[in-house]
Parts: sequence; structure tokens; C-alpha cells
Amino acid sequence: MSTPIAIRGNITSPVEIRFTQGGKAVGNVTVAVNRGKDDNKQTDFHRVTLWESLAENAAQLEKGTSVLVIGRLESRDYQTQEGQKRTAWEITADAFGPDLRFQTAQVTRAASNGSKRNTAQDGSWSAPQAPAQDAFGGGNYGDDSPF
Repeated sequence: MSTPIAIRGNITSPVEIRFTQGGKAVGNVTVAVNRGKDDNKQTDFHRVTLWESLAENAAQLEKGTSVLVIGRLESRDYQTQEGQKRTAWEITADAFGPDLRFQTAQVTRAASNGSKRNTAQDGSWSAPQAPAQDAFGGGNYGDDSPF
């Protein structure tokens, strides 16, 4: 069972990205959320899981970036090496991005032709190829907008 959740906080390290055997990107990151004020300030740390293009796009964000997360709070039961039963709470993100209240961002539209970023044998990233035409089938408008 999952519960809708939205949080705002800072990422504590860059997104850790890996790929499933099926080739799907999955990223994990911890988001620190401060609550309370002044002397009563407390910090909660939320583990966030990002899938596919969301993970690949978020991998560009640096440690300390203020982010907004919208997703589902889910519980996972596990057993420690000592045999104790525990529950971990994690957020599976549906949306993840920089909080523009505290920073600016330059947005680059991801390729819409379904291509994904790929890693080469040496682990380096290759950028997706841009579509030949824009979504409106137009050409090069220079500084003039077609609207």
C-alpha cells in the first residue's frame, strides 16, 4: 500500500544511478527535510527512488540542490542479520526537480522520440539525440517564435 506524499528538501549526495538487467534506469537519493524553527529545528532524511527517464534526468543534480519531490510513500519489511524484523519507509518519485524558490535552473527538453541515455563500456554518458524537427513539424525560426 502506498500513500501520496510531497516533500521539499536538499539532496545529500548526487543521485546514485544503476540499470536493471532489463536496461531500465533506477536512481536512489536521500533528501534532507528540515522541520521546526530556530532552536527546535530537526532534520528528517527520506530515501527516494527514481525510475527510468526521471532517474537519468535527476542524475545531473548536485549535492545540496533544493528539490521538490512528489510521489508515493511505501513501506518495505526486512530482517536484520540479527534476525530482528524492521520496516523501512521509502518514497517512489513520480516527479522530482529543483525548487526554484532557492535557485535558478536551465531546462532542456528531453528527446521525445523515446530514446534514452546510454552508458558506454567505460561508464561515460552519451546524450540522447535531438529529434530532427520540433513537435510542431516546424523548422528553424531563429529568434522569431512561430506563435
